[in-house]
Amino acid sequence: MDTVISSVTISQLLQHSNSKWVTRERPKIDRIACPWLIRRFIDPRAQFLYVPSAEVRAVAKAEQAIPYDVPEVQFSHRGELCSFDAFLADFGLDDPALADLALIVRGADTGKLELTPQSPGLLAVSLGLSLNYPDDHAMLEHGMVVYDALYAWIRTTRAEIHNAAPIRKQS
Repeated sequence: MDTVISSVTISQLLQHSNSKWVTRERPKIDRIACPWLIRRFIDPRAQFLYVPSAEVRAVAKAEQAIPYDVPEVQFSHRGELCSFDAFLADFGLDDPALADLALIVRGADTGKLELTPQSPGLLAVSLGLSLNYPDDHAMLEHGMVVYDALYAWIRTTRAEIHNAAPIRKQS
């Protein structure tokens, strides 16, 4: 594991805001889900940097930023689990709705689309965001809305179904 971050840094993050995080450019599923989780549950003023893969560690060191969703850092994939799961575990976020969201994210991010019925849809939306927003920060801001909506749905209206009959034109 990379020594750019330690457990001391995690405890400091829980007491302070304005944390800085860095990952690979062109974020999709996990690299949008993790910033959402950080801003909503860990540090609402967190900043995110997206850089070429080969530059993540150097930028982390230069900017005093915490790397995530890259190999051999604390907040990354762990076996079958994705980086979102690592954040939940390491920050002790035990909200059942977040655990359900983690399954959706994991299915979409790891190619195990059968994990939840929503995973293929999240993958499709993530790929669509990537096509529509060439700027990584614009993609992040629009992706935040997607995760806000998924989380709200899990917490409140999951059992609701849409059963309206289609409107047919009169001949």
